[in-house]
Amino acid sequence: MKRSCPEAEERDGGLRRAVTEIERLLGYVFRDQSLLAEALTHSSYPDHRSYQRLEFVGDAALSLAITNHLYLTNPDLGPGRLSALRAANISTEKLARVAVRHRLYRFLRRNSHALDQMVFDFTNLVMMEREEEIGWAPYGGSTVKAPKVLADIVESIAAAVYVDCNFDLELLWKVFRGILEPIITSENMDEQPVTTLYELCQKQGRSIEIKNWKRGFVNITNVFVDGDLMGIGCSEQKTIAKLNAARDALQKLSALEEGDMDVELSSAIANGTAEEKDGSKQKLNQYCSKKHWIMPIYKIEKEEGPAHSKRFICSVQVETKDCTFITFGDPKSRVKDAENSAAFKMLSDILVGR
Repeated sequence: MKRSCPEAEERDGGLRRAVTEIERLLGYVFRDQSLLAEALTHSSYPDHRSYQRLEFVGDAALSLAITNHLYLTNPDLGPGRLSALRAANISTEKLARVAVRHRLYRFLRRNSHALDQMVFDFTNLVMMEREEEIGWAPYGGSTVKAPKVLADIVESIAAAVYVDCNFDLELLWKVFRGILEPIITSENMDEQPVTTLYELCQKQGRSIEIKNWKRGFVNITNVFVDGDLMGIGCSEQKTIAKLNAARDALQKLSALEEGDMDVELSSAIANGTAEEKDGSKQKLNQYCSKKHWIMPIYKIEKEEGPAHSKRFICSVQVETKDCTFITFGDPKSRVKDAENSAAFKMLSDILVGR
């Protein structure tokens, strides 16, 4: 009579759940699920093959996939700018934030408290940022360095898909692009919280003043909006202190407006006078966070038109405690706008139930 091991059964059950959730996230069903199991195994986990070989493949595959995409969608850019765009989209900072955004670390089989602490510290700082920054920030905008393990997970899962689909690069990009969004473009690569803060204050007719000072080896930056202290940042690096202060100010300005926006949006939707706004995606994320729901999952459902003038249709999935909602947005020329359209329609559904 064969005896079962409770601990082994629990580990196997956890792996099966991880495979199911990642397949749902990607919209892809693995023919060989052992590839995904390998992609989710750290070298600290005993008696199992780690993701190191797959991470090696994923690094190269994602680099080539993003190279193809940038080449086709930016016919007027030279090699220098294309190289910078590629580096920004596959940097450790960018991929680590992808892992945070989709909570991929929870699936990793590992046995390292030190690793857990590094990821915990980085994740906490990233989650204090505005949602729009989490996915694409190519610069080191926090005081904690992005743990390489987070980028490794993304690359290993990409490699698992690539090997599983017989090294079909086009299919890999179709499956994987969704979780990499928003893709850093030539238009937004140079954006940062400081620029965003200045633009917001200018748009709202507010005055802004940024003051820097030093205490020992630490740089401290204060952001004043209309004379009120709105943001504080500190770091040994002056640039990062300024980034953190600007991010802090943006977060507080957003919080001040949040209550009024909820009432305004709900009323406008109910009256049929609401229009799509750039903040719908962020507003949906804030709403889900308040309700303690899983963060919305966005997916590109359809691409139309030639490479230089594509239009995208995106869906958004929201899971509540009782059910799952899926809504499709209108066709848009940018993935970011298509996701925003889907988010706006989802808000319409969950706020007024129509």
